[in-house]
Amino acid sequence: MSGSKVNGNVQLDENGQVTELPMIEGSVGPKVIDIRKLYAQTGHFTYDPGFTSTASCDSAITYIDGDEGVLMHRGYKIEELASQSDFMEVCYLLLKGELPNAQQKEDFTTSITYHTMLHEQLTKFFSGFRRDAHPMAIMVGVVGALSAFYHDSTDINDPRQRMIASHRLIAKMPTIAAMAYKYSVGQPFIYPRNDLSYAENFLHMTFSVPAEEYKMSPVISRAMDRIFTLHADHEQNASTSTVRLAGSSGANPFACIAAGIACLWGPAHGGANEAVLEMLDEIGSVDNVQEYINKAKDKNDPFRLMGFGHRVYKNYDPRAKVMQETCYEVLEELNMQDEPMLKLAMELERIALEDPYFVEKKLFPNVDFYSGIILKALGFPTSMFTVLFALARTVGWVAQWNEMMEDPARKIGRPRQLYTGPAERPFVPLDKR
Repeated sequence: MSGSKVNGNVQLDENGQVTELPMIEGSVGPKVIDIRKLYAQTGHFTYDPGFTSTASCDSAITYIDGDEGVLMHRGYKIEELASQSDFMEVCYLLLKGELPNAQQKEDFTTSITYHTMLHEQLTKFFSGFRRDAHPMAIMVGVVGALSAFYHDSTDINDPRQRMIASHRLIAKMPTIAAMAYKYSVGQPFIYPRNDLSYAENFLHMTFSVPAEEYKMSPVISRAMDRIFTLHADHEQNASTSTVRLAGSSGANPFACIAAGIACLWGPAHGGANEAVLEMLDEIGSVDNVQEYINKAKDKNDPFRLMGFGHRVYKNYDPRAKVMQETCYEVLEELNMQDEPMLKLAMELERIALEDPYFVEKKLFPNVDFYSGIILKALGFPTSMFTVLFALARTVGWVAQWNEMMEDPARKIGRPRQLYTGPAERPFVPLDKR
């Protein structure tokens, strides 16, 4: 295991039969008990639904300390990356392991920029979907189809082809996402432009129309870049684990990322910021906030505050502070501070940050709370929220996939189970049942 070392053993005593299991220590974070030989030595499996106490791999990409509210990529805190860097630098960091120098960044950005075009036949693929198809359904289909168009980057055993596929996925995802949006609203596709930055290009392809020039706001493009940065990777979450599991079988990279997109589609994962807007719609008015705060405190009431608290972070989500600042900048730029839904969101945030119930339970606003507000203000329909998440997370997926492919200890993922069905029983012929 790269970057790790054995640090002692733990003993499992079963009726006097002692089994020693190695204790492995990483660079930071909790030690892990190596149970790879547990079944061979004891005949037992471990039981961990949801894998909340299981390390499925060793990785040098992202570190999270949920108790302290820490998120780092390759050792760099997310707050510093979001405020002092940009998405292209973060992409390079995740893929290569180090921040680029000026020439490396220029070369990498150029490579991504010149891969943004889609094969022209792929544009016809969109017309096979119903006009009212969910953009995530389109994303799953189109990204999965990329392997049918780019045969020269599907050999997973060739490092060069793996990197070409990685660059293509990062580059083409904004184009596919923008086309999914354009198709859903009946507007013509807008092709990428090589003179624009990654975030600017996406905004231009999404919101410009042939009839007039699209005016680019530096504040908005910077906000979009930060949103991408804050969602770039998040350790072994459900979609990343899905990408790794698909990749462990030897599937091509485009199929693996399509699998990640499908997993991200779930409302408990990538759909959380969409759920925030639905919650605000339900609350309806600032006058109703206290009523819904009371409902959220009532264990017998099914209502839950969406966008507060986090599965991993038991402290303030480190991405949320940056997103909060970005949210205020966007609302000021668009002169939308008095927008009713946004005023409602800000009041909800104020109460949740001050109410002892939420403070004690550490139910702080998370990144989904603010990103939902920003995307709503920018004019994205809620159906596009998860698409933007997938766009940003693609670099994390391909970085994790590449890391797994380079691991000499890689083997196909094969979780076991605790069987609770019937024991062996005799077959009864049809005429005897």
